[in-house]
Amino acid sequence: MSDLNQQLEIVIEDAENAMQKSIRHLEAELVKIRAGRANPNMLDGIIVDYYGAPTPIGQVGNISVADARTLTIQPWEKNMLQPIERAIINANIGVTPQNDGNIIRLFLPPLTEERRKELVKRVSAEGEHSKVGIRNGRREAIEQIKKLQKDGLSEDVAKDTEKDIQAMTDKYSGIVENHLEAKEKEIMSV
Repeated sequence: MSDLNQQLEIVIEDAENAMQKSIRHLEAELVKIRAGRANPNMLDGIIVDYYGAPTPIGQVGNISVADARTLTIQPWEKNMLQPIERAIINANIGVTPQNDGNIIRLFLPPLTEERRKELVKRVSAEGEHSKVGIRNGRREAIEQIKKLQKDGLSEDVAKDTEKDIQAMTDKYSGIVENHLEAKEKEIMSV
């Protein structure tokens, strides 16, 4: 019986790991969504062509916040100005880079009401994506529990574990909701 219990522990652990992964992904995506303030993280995920090698933008220059609405990128090498500029334009983050020959400046325009609503929709879509990941974790765990039940796991233990998995699902869904609420508030506050 202890073998089944061990397998059950693994099922629970896998479900929790899947749900945590969904939360981490959501947090990483939400950081990239601009809420009015300049944040170097909004450039995460932008890849620059560094002599033919796709390289994260943070590895080809120094990114810093000049003020609440301005980011600067100081390339390690001057000849990287053009590729960095091109990468930012291609990333379509809603900002046009200004290149003065030494440094690239990103002036973040104030968010219009319409743009704020678009960003809130994007935040909601990311949240829904995370909730789907969490529900997939729950579904897989419950399928595994049913298999273990066929292998001799008692019905009571199976039902209790399913309740625990559901409680875990509710907990992580709540975390998603909290993140979404905070981000929407951040976006909508002028």
